Amino acid sequence: MRSDGQATRERILVAARAEFAAHGLAGARVDRIAASANASKERLYAYFGDKTALFGAVIEVNTDEVKAAVPLDTSDLPGFVGRVYDHATNHPEHLRMLDWARLEGQFVADATHVPPWRSPEQIAAIEDAQRAGTIDADWNPQDLLTLLLSLATAWVHAPVDIDELNGRLNAETVARRRAAAVDAARKLLS
Repeated sequence: MRSDGQATRERILVAARAEFAAHGLAGARVDRIAASANASKERLYAYFGDKTALFGAVIEVNTDEVKAAVPLDTSDLPGFVGRVYDHATNHPEHLRMLDWARLEGQFVADATHVPPWRSPEQIAAIEDAQRAGTIDADWNPQDLLTLLLSLATAWVHAPVDIDELNGRLNAETVARRRAAAVDAARKLLS
């Protein structure tokens, strides 16, 4: 059973992700986070120290959740692109948090916050697959991952119509875009 303190800490992290995803570090307000988490500002500061440390904690949780939800599969990189597309479409707050972290320099300033799919383990997995001959060895592993992730997240980063901007996409459009991303990855890797 979780302690009340652990439950409060988790509520703060959930509320903080929503706040940071919407407003970034600079625009987020501790008052709104505390109110949304049904916690006092004093508890928030006791658990996390300050707003920047809370942002870092949210990035860490967010990164772990993204990597767990969509593990890198070097034997099926087009399928990986499709799964990243699905995750980005179904959990846009995860991608927004990663974007804010990049904009805030969080991944540069703190080596403990490594972007998903850019950790030494993921790079090593690509290199192993290159040595095994299943991925073209001419690719720089980080460049390849960047291109594949760009394919998977293109529509989340660049909405193209008013329905999308308002969060109303039909299933046919989502499926067509997913298929296009997977097919582009397959062609890129062939």
